[in-house]
Amino acid sequence: MPQIFHRRADTIFRAFLLGALTLPAGVLWASLVYTRSFGTNAGMARVQPVPFSHEHHVGVLGIDCRYCHTSVEQSSFAGMPPSKTCMNCHSQIWVGSEMLAPVRASYANNEPLHWQRVYNLPGFVYFDHSIHVQKGIGCSSCHGRIDEMPFTYQVPTLLMEWCLDCHRAPERQIRPREQVFNMMWESPPNQVDLGRQLVKDYHVRDSRFLTSCTVCHR
Repeated sequence: MPQIFHRRADTIFRAFLLGALTLPAGVLWASLVYTRSFGTNAGMARVQPVPFSHEHHVGVLGIDCRYCHTSVEQSSFAGMPPSKTCMNCHSQIWVGSEMLAPVRASYANNEPLHWQRVYNLPGFVYFDHSIHVQKGIGCSSCHGRIDEMPFTYQVPTLLMEWCLDCHRAPERQIRPREQVFNMMWESPPNQVDLGRQLVKDYHVRDSRFLTSCTVCHR
């Protein structure tokens, strides 16, 4: 009886089965690597309609975060300043700057500038600025040394594990409320002891509640 299959058919079939099993795993692994390494947007500065420098306004001029982000203490959204806020100063200084022409046009036409979001959480994640501020989490804990950024970029990965690291042990990040907007504040050597006391003083919920799914996913 003549041989139906070629001698190499068995080897080819084995290789096909091996590929069918390993290819999906390889694709999944590559996707995870991309998501954690390049897909988080960490370190990426967005092109904005006006090249606003936090380094200059915050670091050099010492403007408080709340001057522009007016609702950060009362709202889930930190707030974006209207062009009028910019013109409070720039109607007097740099009045003829070409770089600030979009700001002047926005103010004159009563049309907001369309800023590109730097921290853009997915729709299924709820984040409230006010509760973090009231509980003693500083701006730099999430935004880094924004007072040293000529162009604003996202510092953390915003992966869920990054949020959970803080929610599992808030005493490592919490600071006195009067230091929340201090960009140069650094954790003292006794941070854990200080943090534990502040957790009690500010009535921060325990880690079992803070790591519950419904805290962030509503």
